Amino acid sequence: MGENAAPGLISELKLAVPWGHIAAKAWGSLQGPPVLCLHGWLNNANSFDRLIPLLPQDFYYVAMDFGGHGLSSHYSPGVPYYHQTFVSEIRRVVAALKWNQFSILGHSFGGIVGGMEVENLLTYKRRAIEHMLQVEASQESSSVLSLKQLLQSLRTVLTSAGSCMRIPSGSCRPTSCS
Repeated sequence: MGENAAPGLISELKLAVPWGHIAAKAWGSLQGPPVLCLHGWLNNANSFDRLIPLLPQDFYYVAMDFGGHGLSSHYSPGVPYYHQTFVSEIRRVVAALKWNQFSILGHSFGGIVGGMEVENLLTYKRRAIEHMLQVEASQESSSVLSLKQLLQSLRTVLTSAGSCMRIPSGSCRPTSCS
């Protein structure tokens, strides 16, 4: 860190990604609750240099440079800068920092991308719960056949001329195709 470093800055980070690296800056207490700071579209992590010293210092603030911004590597030629790609950058940074829980402080574009990260997580959890409920609802209670019953059912179906048989996913009971 140079003599022009922001007040309270404790480290500058360089996190490896497939296209190069993501640069970040950290302030505050390493033991404090983590806060990921996301800059606006035409900005970089330096946007937080004046703000973070004014915030409570018992948090651990990390301001990252999105790909193609500040000191972070640009994407490879031909790779577009999509919002969803920036969300994946957040996930890469959080994984590299080994954070299980964190807060997001976003400015402009950073707030939008940070909101997408939260929305994606909620959507994923909602879909997982809905899927679990669908699986539970589709299961017949006590419809499991013994091996002997299954073989007898198969024998009956297979010996019927012009019939076909299918076993629905997640079931042990064959059904005829009608």
